[in-house]
Amino acid sequence: MKNWLSQAHVKWDCKYHVVIVSKCRSIKDFGKVRGHIGEILKQLCSQQGIELVEGKVARDHVHMLLSVPPKYSIAMTIEYLKDKSAIRMHRE
Repeated sequence: MKNWLSQAHVKWDCKYHVVIVSKCRSIKDFGKVRGHIGEILKQLCSQQGIELVEGKVARDHVHMLLSVPPKYSIAMTIEYLKDKSAIRMHRE
């Protein structure tokens, strides 16, 4: 039997496979922040209550398996992750 997560009115198990590709896909630019992007995404997910089940940073893109609560739409989640991670990467 599945391990369903629950909230006050619903039991849920929503998992999404997400691939984030940088705008320029330049290997030398992406390689500079490659080590930090995993930690940044983990922190952002934990702040929103999103579980990062699995993740991998490839040469020019990022694969993630996210478990997103039903109170957040997947579009809102991806917008938040891309926006906040870009801001943090530019600060560093």
